[in-house]
Amino acid sequence: MTRQNNAGGQDVKEGYDSVVSIEIHVQLNTASKLFCRCEAAYGEEPNSRVCPVCLGLPGSLPVLNEKAVEMAVRTALALDCTIHERSAFDRKNYFYPDLPKSYQIMQHYLPIATGGRLEIETRDGQMVVKIERVHIEEDAGKTVYLDETGETLIDFNRCGVGLLEIVTRPWVTKPAEVHAYLNAVKRLFQYIEVSDCDMEKGNLRCDTNISVMPHGSTKWGTRTEVKNLNSFRAVRRALEYERNRQIRVIESGARVVLETMLWDDARGETLPQRSKEEAHDYRYFPEPDLPPLTVSPELIDRTRSEMPELPAARRQRFMEQYHLPTSDADVLTAEKALADFFEETLKHHDKPKTVSNWVMGEVLREMNERSQTADSLGLKPQHLAELVKLVESGTITGTTAKKVLSAVLDTGKTPSLIVEEEALAQSFDEGQLRTWVQQAIAENPRAVQDYKNGKKTAAQFIVGQAMKKSRGQANPRIVLGLVEQLLSSL
Repeated sequence: MTRQNNAGGQDVKEGYDSVVSIEIHVQLNTASKLFCRCEAAYGEEPNSRVCPVCLGLPGSLPVLNEKAVEMAVRTALALDCTIHERSAFDRKNYFYPDLPKSYQIMQHYLPIATGGRLEIETRDGQMVVKIERVHIEEDAGKTVYLDETGETLIDFNRCGVGLLEIVTRPWVTKPAEVHAYLNAVKRLFQYIEVSDCDMEKGNLRCDTNISVMPHGSTKWGTRTEVKNLNSFRAVRRALEYERNRQIRVIESGARVVLETMLWDDARGETLPQRSKEEAHDYRYFPEPDLPPLTVSPELIDRTRSEMPELPAARRQRFMEQYHLPTSDADVLTAEKALADFFEETLKHHDKPKTVSNWVMGEVLREMNERSQTADSLGLKPQHLAELVKLVESGTITGTTAKKVLSAVLDTGKTPSLIVEEEALAQSFDEGQLRTWVQQAIAENPRAVQDYKNGKKTAAQFIVGQAMKKSRGQANPRIVLGLVEQLLSSL
C-alpha cells in the first residue's frame, strides 16, 4: 500500500512505525541571566546586555540565579517528575562563533529532575508522553547572516540566558501526536508562568530525533536528529519528510545513516549537517566554578503549594462549573491569557455560554486579524460584558455589535459611548423600517419574483438588503414581518 508524501512529493509504502523523541528548550522568564546580573531582555541593541561573566572573560565567576531553580522545580512538579535533592552543572565544550567561552554550562550527568509524564489530547483520545529528564542550562548567542553583503554578525545579548531543556523518552507516534505534545507543553509553560514560549523570539525551540521500523517490529531503526525547527508546523513537516525519506532509503536497499539533519523550510526537505560518527567529543566535565545544586524539601513543598491551576484541571473545571461543552473548554483554555479574559468577563456578566460564544467568535477573529494575543489586544473584560448586554437588551443588533467591538479596540472608548456618538442604536421606528423594506423590494425585482414563485428563502435575501440600508440598525424580527407582509400584498 502506498500514500502520497505531502512533504517530499513521492509515494512511499505504508507498514512502518515512527519512533520519535523531542528535545524542547524553553527560555525562562527571569529578569536576569542564569549566572550573572545582565538583563535577560529581547530586542535590545546588539551586544548591549553583556558582562565579563556571560562573555567568559578571565577571572569572572558564575553565580546561579535562584529564580531559575524555582522555575525548574515548578516545571518538574507540573510534569510529575522526580526532583533530585542533589544535581550538578557540567561544561559542554565546543567552539562556535556565538559561544564566547567555547563551552556551555549545563546539567549533563546529574539533571535536576528525571522521569515524569504529560497527558495530551489527540484525535484518537488521551495519551501519555513520558518525560526522560528536565535540566537547566545557559543559552548561546545569536549568529546573524546578511545575504545582501555576505557578512556574519554576532549578538551576545542572549549568551547566558537561562534555559530549561525537556527531553521525552522515545515513543511510537505520528506527526499529529507530536504536534499535540508541543502545543500541550507550550500551554503548560504559559500556565505556570515559566516562559512566554514565543517561538519568533526564540523563547521556545525544539529538536527532534526520528527513526522508522517495520510495523510490529520491536527493533528500532537508525535515528537521525532534525534541527532548525522554528515553528510547530515546521516540526510536523520535517518529521513527515524525514520519515518518508528514511523509508525510501530502506526500501532502496541502502542504510539510514546516524546523522544530524537541518530542516530547510523553503525547500520542504531535510539536508545533512554532519554525521554523528564524525561529531566532535563535547568532553563533558563537572563545572569547577559552581558547587552542586541542592534542592531542599522545603523549596519543593513551597513551590507545590504555590502551583497555579494547570490546563487540564482548568479545562475540566470550565465544563463542570460553567456547563460548557468540551469544544468551548478546549478553545478557551488553549491560552492562559484567553482563559483569564473569559473568567474576568464573567465577573461583569455571568452568562458563561453567551460570553464563550463571543470570545470564541468575534474576540478570536479580532485577535487573528490584528495578529494580537488576548493580553495585547487591549480589550477590557468589562467592555466585552457591556457590549453583550447592549445586544441582549436590544439596544444594538449583533451586526452592529461587531462594528462596535472593532471601534472599541481602535479607540479605547466604551461600547455605550460609541453607540451614542455614532447613533448606532437599533431602530424600532416602523415608519423608517417600512421605508427601508420598500426600497429593498423595489431594487430587487428578481428576488420578489422568486418569492412569488414559491421560493420563500427569497424573503431572507430582501431582509438582508433592508438591513444593509439601515447599516445594521433595523430590528431583524420587525423587518422580516414587514418583508413578508409587503411581499404577500404584491
